[in-house]
Amino acid sequence: MGASPSGPVVNESPMAAPRAITPELLDGFDEASIAELAQRLDDDDYPTAFEGLSDWHLMRALAIHRPDLARPYVHLVDQEPFDED
Repeated sequence: MGASPSGPVVNESPMAAPRAITPELLDGFDEASIAELAQRLDDDDYPTAFEGLSDWHLMRALAIHRPDLARPYVHLVDQEPFDED
């Protein structure tokens, strides 16, 4: 796994192990790479639910640690309360 020209790569293949979310990974994001992550989340076209969940956790970490970049995409990680009844 490595960085692509547009930023960090989270998973290079569907069978890749989830990558740890580290400060270095978060620091590697810029406007283009977070926009790419946001587009994947918005499209919600993942081969497995686990890949989508991995991207969601990454966006959530970016919203916490890099709010300057994540602010336009916070709606992708907002959780609305729901009634289980």
